[in-house]
Amino acid sequence: MVTDANQPVSLAHETRAALPTPEAAFHLNRAPQTLRLWACLENGPIRPIRINGRLAWPVAELRRVLGV
Repeated sequence: MVTDANQPVSLAHETRAALPTPEAAFHLNRAPQTLRLWACLENGPIRPIRINGRLAWPVAELRRVLGV
């Protein structure tokens, strides 16, 4: 969910199971392309879910990596 200021909500309040790449990159303070590279090489700290050719990043894994 995106707030009025176009900033993603905090992970503590996120209700979705997975986030699209741009929002996950915002929370991880990385460029979206970095997350795409992690997905392609399968060497990042988080593995995305592939849904119809798109990447979805599990919120539970984002929380784990960030310690939220």
